[in-house]
Amino acid sequence: MNASARPTLVLLIRHGLTPTTGVKLPGRARGLHLSEEGQKQADALVTRLRAIPKLGAIYASPLERARETAAPLARARGRAVRVEPGLAELEIGEWTGLSLKQASHKPEWDTVQRHPSGFRFPGGESFVEMQSRITGALARVVARHRGEIVVAVSHADPIKAAVAHALGTPLDLFQRIMIAPASVSAIAYRRTGPSVLTVNSLDGDVAAWIGRA
Repeated sequence: MNASARPTLVLLIRHGLTPTTGVKLPGRARGLHLSEEGQKQADALVTRLRAIPKLGAIYASPLERARETAAPLARARGRAVRVEPGLAELEIGEWTGLSLKQASHKPEWDTVQRHPSGFRFPGGESFVEMQSRITGALARVVARHRGEIVVAVSHADPIKAAVAHALGTPLDLFQRIMIAPASVSAIAYRRTGPSVLTVNSLDGDVAAWIGRA
């Protein structure tokens, strides 16, 4: 099968654990790095992806926690981490730095959970804009790497939005998709459309996914 006929397999990886994971909404604030456990998760990705003989590229969000998650794999494969702004975290504007407890007490919280397509963060993005941004970024990546396997390290909400789009799931239901730190979700992009091969995978290698693509 020639490259143009093969699907492009994108491995969407959420960054590893940070000191604020599950506690605070860091948004796009700079200076947030992986925790010790998060660094171990990043190192473990090298083993998890060892079944893939060749990666077309390794992309990451501009934020430190995403680039640090991609770095061990890039070193092991002798590649540079290519920064893709479209993979960045959801811009939450004035909500940046809120604890999850503070956010959950806001009157808008129910809208964020039940009707995200109708919400824009004050001073930030709407969920619709975020989904358009991440799917546009992935379309550009796929166009550059026809028939290859590509890693893209991003954040929970953008990955959830990309998976929902590939599944044909309405954005208002995307909060039902769980994306854990350092998890791998695999989407095969073909001319006829995407196929979701796995979501939120946390252990094992990826050899089986390649066969299913």
